[in-house]
Amino acid sequence: MCRHLAYLGPPRALAEIVTDPPHSLYEQSYAPRRGTDGVVNADGFGIGWYPPGDRAGPVRYRRAVPIWADANFPGLAHLLRSGAVLAAVRSASPGNSLEESAAAPYALGRWLFSLNGFVERWESLPGDTGESLSAADLLTMEAHTDAALLWVMVARRLTAGAPAGDALAEVARLTAAARPAARLNLLLTDGRAIAAIRRGASLHYRRTSDEVTVASEPTTDDRDWQEVPDQSLLLTTQHTAEIAPL
Repeated sequence: MCRHLAYLGPPRALAEIVTDPPHSLYEQSYAPRRGTDGVVNADGFGIGWYPPGDRAGPVRYRRAVPIWADANFPGLAHLLRSGAVLAAVRSASPGNSLEESAAAPYALGRWLFSLNGFVERWESLPGDTGESLSAADLLTMEAHTDAALLWVMVARRLTAGAPAGDALAEVARLTAAARPAARLNLLLTDGRAIAAIRRGASLHYRRTSDEVTVASEPTTDDRDWQEVPDQSLLLTTQHTAEIAPL
């Protein structure tokens, strides 16, 4: 199962967030400690970040290779800095495509999105949930994956003006009703706040005085990591955190 994280705080080198911690996302790509399915996350990875002072939106770097197989990433990770990051390593479920565009994060405007989980028979999900997707909506899918479809559903709501938490929660509830076995750990950020859903698998967060990290599993051994309860929505900024049941 995929692993992902989101960070908000003082600008840091991407390496400090993604590769350097003792149980980093990099390590979770080949040795996850709390994964429930699969052994490695070797089907690609992606990093989305907001350059300091940039108001145009996030930049993404995505590959279809394991994160450890990209010889360019370590140098980039030590050079690039950001105070807002969403990163993911991927384990593709059967029936999902394997190209670079299938790697999270997905993007629209300032939004970045990731799924840690899977949805069976996702191709027929819109009809089973009553979601009315037009041909134009479907053509915005970046890849043939459950994550890309969920992102289209979430993005429609964001574009219509729904708050981030409401958009995630509604899509999670509709999907779970139609696919009870679905695992839906969702991450969404606009570079200022993070919204996250836990439904199955694991999700944790850690806040200090000026930063917050939300991750599939803790990236350090610090004891101030808190587990998000199953079937919950987490809304957090650098300075606040709120958890509500789905």
